[in-house]
Amino acid sequence: MRWLAASVHVLTASGAVAALFAAVAVFDHHAETMFLWLGVAFFIDGIDGAFARAVRVSERLPRFSGDRLDLIVDYLTYVFVPVLALLAWHYLDGMAGLVIAALILLSSLFHFADLESKTEDNAFVGFPAVWNIVAFYVFAFQLSPAATAVLSIAAIVAAFLPIPWLHPLRVQTLRPLSVLVTAVFAVTSLMTAWRGFPASHGQQAVLGAVAIYGAGLSGYLWLRKKAI
Repeated sequence: MRWLAASVHVLTASGAVAALFAAVAVFDHHAETMFLWLGVAFFIDGIDGAFARAVRVSERLPRFSGDRLDLIVDYLTYVFVPVLALLAWHYLDGMAGLVIAALILLSSLFHFADLESKTEDNAFVGFPAVWNIVAFYVFAFQLSPAATAVLSIAAIVAAFLPIPWLHPLRVQTLRPLSVLVTAVFAVTSLMTAWRGFPASHGQQAVLGAVAIYGAGLSGYLWLRKKAI
Protein backbone atom coordinates (compact mmCIF):
# COMPACT_ATOMS: atom_id res chain seq x y z
CA MET A 1 0.00 0.00 0.00
CA ARG A 2 3.02 2.30 0.10
CA TRP A 3 2.58 3.11 -3.58
CA LEU A 4 -1.01 4.18 -2.87
CA ALA A 5 0.16 6.45 -0.06
CA ALA A 6 2.84 7.89 -2.37
CA SER A 7 0.21 8.58 -5.02
CA VAL A 8 -1.66 10.79 -2.53
CA HIS A 9 1.53 12.83 -2.04
CA VAL A 10 1.81 13.10 -5.82
CA LEU A 11 -1.79 14.33 -5.95
CA THR A 12 -1.00 17.02 -3.35
CA ALA A 13 2.21 17.97 -5.14
CA SER A 14 0.36 18.33 -8.45
CA GLY A 15 -1.08 21.55 -7.04
CA ALA A 16 2.37 23.05 -7.59
CA VAL A 17 2.08 22.17 -11.28
CA ALA A 18 -1.29 23.92 -11.37
CA ALA A 19 0.43 26.92 -9.77
CA LEU A 20 3.01 26.87 -12.56
CA PHE A 21 0.35 26.84 -15.27
CA ALA A 22 -1.51 29.62 -13.43
CA ALA A 23 1.69 31.69 -13.34
CA VAL A 24 2.22 31.13 -17.07
CA ALA A 25 -1.34 32.41 -17.61
CA VAL A 26 -0.41 35.53 -15.62
CA PHE A 27 2.58 36.11 -17.90
CA ASP A 28 0.29 35.60 -20.93
CA HIS A 29 -2.25 37.99 -19.37
CA HIS A 30 -5.06 35.42 -19.42
CA ALA A 31 -6.91 36.04 -16.16
CA GLU A 32 -9.64 33.49 -16.80
CA THR A 33 -7.14 30.70 -17.49
CA MET A 34 -5.18 31.65 -14.40
CA PHE A 35 -8.22 31.36 -12.13
CA LEU A 36 -9.25 28.08 -13.73
CA TRP A 37 -5.83 26.64 -12.82
CA LEU A 38 -6.09 28.08 -9.33
CA GLY A 39 -9.49 26.41 -9.17
CA VAL A 40 -7.89 23.08 -10.05
CA ALA A 41 -5.40 23.59 -7.23
CA PHE A 42 -8.24 24.54 -4.88
CA PHE A 43 -10.09 21.34 -5.78
CA ILE A 44 -6.99 19.21 -5.20
CA ASP A 45 -6.48 20.85 -1.83
CA GLY A 46 -10.07 20.03 -0.93
CA ILE A 47 -9.86 16.29 -1.64
CA ASP A 48 -6.29 15.19 -0.91
CA GLY A 49 -6.75 15.19 2.86
CA ALA A 50 -9.61 12.71 2.68
CA PHE A 51 -7.52 10.38 0.52
CA ALA A 52 -4.55 10.75 2.89
CA ARG A 53 -6.65 9.74 5.88
CA ALA A 54 -8.27 6.88 4.00
CA VAL A 55 -4.95 5.20 3.11
CA ARG A 56 -3.18 6.30 6.34
CA VAL A 57 -0.37 8.10 4.54
CA SER A 58 1.38 9.24 7.73
CA GLU A 59 1.70 5.61 8.88
CA ARG A 60 2.86 4.16 5.58
CA LEU A 61 5.24 7.00 4.63
CA PRO A 62 6.28 8.54 7.96
CA ARG A 63 9.39 10.16 6.49
CA PHE A 64 7.40 12.50 4.25
CA SER A 65 5.11 15.13 5.74
CA GLY A 66 1.90 15.60 3.82
CA ASP A 67 1.07 18.61 5.99
CA ARG A 68 4.34 20.32 5.09
CA LEU A 69 3.86 19.52 1.41
CA ASP A 70 0.32 20.89 1.55
CA LEU A 71 1.48 24.16 3.12
CA ILE A 72 4.14 24.69 0.45
CA VAL A 73 1.66 24.15 -2.38
CA ASP A 74 -1.01 26.27 -0.66
CA TYR A 75 1.40 29.18 -0.30
CA LEU A 76 2.01 29.10 -4.04
CA THR A 77 -1.64 28.83 -5.06
CA TYR A 78 -3.35 30.77 -2.26
CA VAL A 79 -0.83 33.59 -1.95
CA PHE A 80 2.05 33.95 -4.40
CA VAL A 81 0.29 33.52 -7.76
CA PRO A 82 -2.76 35.63 -6.78
CA VAL A 83 -0.50 38.45 -5.59
CA LEU A 84 1.46 38.19 -8.82
CA ALA A 85 -1.84 38.58 -10.70
CA LEU A 86 -2.87 41.65 -8.69
CA LEU A 87 0.44 43.24 -9.66
CA ALA A 88 0.32 42.13 -13.30
CA TRP A 89 -3.15 43.64 -13.84
CA HIS A 90 -2.22 46.77 -11.83
CA TYR A 91 -4.88 46.27 -9.18
CA LEU A 92 -1.92 46.77 -6.87
CA ASP A 93 -0.19 49.62 -8.66
CA GLY A 94 3.07 51.51 -8.38
CA MET A 95 5.49 51.50 -5.47
CA ALA A 96 2.61 51.43 -2.97
CA GLY A 97 1.30 48.33 -4.71
CA LEU A 98 4.67 46.62 -4.42
CA VAL A 99 4.84 47.44 -0.71
CA ILE A 100 1.36 46.02 -0.15
CA ALA A 101 2.26 42.92 -2.16
CA ALA A 102 5.33 42.41 0.03
CA LEU A 103 3.22 42.80 3.16
CA ILE A 104 0.76 40.24 1.84
CA LEU A 105 3.56 37.71 1.37
CA LEU A 106 4.99 38.39 4.84
CA SER A 107 1.66 38.36 6.71
CA SER A 108 0.67 35.14 4.95
CA LEU A 109 3.91 33.50 6.09
CA PHE A 110 2.89 34.37 9.65
CA HIS A 111 -0.41 32.57 9.18
CA PHE A 112 1.16 29.53 7.53
CA ALA A 113 3.77 29.21 10.29
CA ASP A 114 1.31 29.78 13.16
CA LEU A 115 0.86 26.55 15.14
CA GLU A 116 -2.31 27.97 16.69
CA SER A 117 -4.01 29.03 13.46
CA LYS A 118 -7.13 26.93 14.12
CA THR A 119 -9.69 26.98 16.93
CA GLU A 120 -11.14 23.86 18.54
CA ASP A 121 -14.11 23.98 16.17
CA ASN A 122 -11.77 24.23 13.14
CA ALA A 123 -12.28 27.91 12.42
CA PHE A 124 -9.23 29.87 11.30
CA VAL A 125 -7.67 32.35 13.73
CA GLY A 126 -7.12 35.62 11.90
CA PHE A 127 -7.50 36.14 8.17
CA PRO A 128 -6.51 32.76 6.66
CA ALA A 129 -4.43 34.08 3.73
CA VAL A 130 -6.96 33.07 1.07
CA TRP A 131 -5.63 35.65 -1.36
CA ASN A 132 -6.87 33.54 -4.27
CA ILE A 133 -10.40 34.35 -3.09
CA VAL A 134 -9.56 38.01 -2.51
CA ALA A 135 -8.01 38.29 -5.98
CA PHE A 136 -11.02 36.59 -7.55
CA TYR A 137 -13.38 39.13 -5.99
CA VAL A 138 -11.13 41.97 -7.14
CA PHE A 139 -11.28 40.69 -10.72
CA ALA A 140 -14.97 39.77 -10.58
CA PHE A 141 -15.99 43.23 -9.34
CA GLN A 142 -13.16 45.08 -11.14
CA LEU A 143 -12.21 47.03 -8.04
CA SER A 144 -10.14 50.15 -8.43
CA PRO A 145 -6.49 50.12 -7.31
CA ALA A 146 -7.48 52.29 -4.34
CA ALA A 147 -10.26 49.90 -3.27
CA THR A 148 -7.94 46.92 -3.76
CA ALA A 149 -5.30 48.58 -1.60
CA VAL A 150 -7.79 49.27 1.19
CA LEU A 151 -9.15 45.72 1.04
CA SER A 152 -5.63 44.27 1.05
CA ILE A 153 -4.46 46.35 4.00
CA ALA A 154 -7.57 45.37 5.98
CA ALA A 155 -6.89 41.68 5.30
CA ILE A 156 -3.20 42.06 6.21
CA VAL A 157 -4.14 43.60 9.57
CA ALA A 158 -6.82 40.95 10.12
CA ALA A 159 -4.19 38.21 9.77
CA PHE A 160 -2.83 39.23 13.21
CA LEU A 161 -6.17 39.63 14.99
CA PRO A 162 -7.44 36.70 17.13
CA ILE A 163 -10.79 36.65 15.36
CA PRO A 164 -12.25 33.35 14.09
CA TRP A 165 -12.82 33.04 10.35
CA LEU A 166 -15.15 30.47 8.87
CA HIS A 167 -13.81 27.26 7.37
CA PRO A 168 -16.87 26.40 5.27
CA LEU A 169 -16.26 22.65 5.21
CA ARG A 170 -15.05 21.98 8.75
CA VAL A 171 -16.81 24.36 11.14
CA GLN A 172 -19.77 22.45 12.56
CA THR A 173 -22.04 25.47 13.06
CA LEU A 174 -24.48 25.55 10.12
CA ARG A 175 -22.16 23.16 8.28
CA PRO A 176 -24.78 21.81 5.80
CA LEU A 177 -25.70 25.36 4.80
CA SER A 178 -22.03 26.36 4.57
CA VAL A 179 -21.31 23.41 2.28
CA LEU A 180 -24.25 24.43 0.07
CA VAL A 181 -23.06 28.05 -0.04
CA THR A 182 -19.55 26.83 -0.91
CA ALA A 183 -20.95 24.77 -3.78
CA VAL A 184 -22.90 27.78 -5.07
CA PHE A 185 -19.73 29.88 -4.84
CA ALA A 186 -17.73 27.24 -6.74
CA VAL A 187 -20.28 26.99 -9.56
CA THR A 188 -20.64 30.78 -9.83
CA SER A 189 -16.86 31.22 -9.83
CA LEU A 190 -16.45 28.62 -12.56
CA MET A 191 -19.14 30.29 -14.66
CA THR A 192 -17.48 33.69 -14.14
CA ALA A 193 -14.02 32.45 -15.12
CA TRP A 194 -15.47 30.61 -18.12
CA ARG A 195 -17.50 33.62 -19.30
CA GLY A 196 -14.83 36.21 -18.56
CA PHE A 197 -14.25 39.11 -16.19
CA PRO A 198 -15.87 41.15 -14.83
CA ALA A 199 -18.67 38.97 -13.48
CA SER A 200 -22.21 39.69 -14.67
CA HIS A 201 -24.53 41.59 -12.34
CA GLY A 202 -26.27 38.34 -11.40
CA GLN A 203 -22.98 36.63 -10.64
CA GLN A 204 -21.83 39.63 -8.62
CA ALA A 205 -25.04 39.45 -6.59
CA VAL A 206 -24.40 35.78 -5.79
CA LEU A 207 -20.75 36.39 -4.95
CA GLY A 208 -21.70 39.32 -2.74
CA ALA A 209 -24.28 37.19 -0.90
CA VAL A 210 -21.67 34.47 -0.32
CA ALA A 211 -19.24 37.04 1.11
CA ILE A 212 -21.93 38.42 3.43
CA TYR A 213 -22.79 34.90 4.62
CA GLY A 214 -19.15 34.08 5.35
CA ALA A 215 -18.55 37.37 7.14
CA GLY A 216 -21.79 37.05 9.09
CA LEU A 217 -21.11 33.52 10.31
CA SER A 218 -17.52 34.46 11.17
CA GLY A 219 -18.88 37.37 13.20
CA TYR A 220 -21.25 35.01 15.01
CA LEU A 221 -18.38 32.65 15.86
CA TRP A 222 -16.43 35.61 17.25
CA LEU A 223 -19.34 36.81 19.39
CA ARG A 224 -19.96 33.28 20.65
CA LYS A 225 -16.30 32.94 21.58
CA LYS A 226 -16.40 36.22 23.53
CA ALA A 227 -19.51 35.10 25.36
CA ILE A 228 -17.91 31.89 26.65
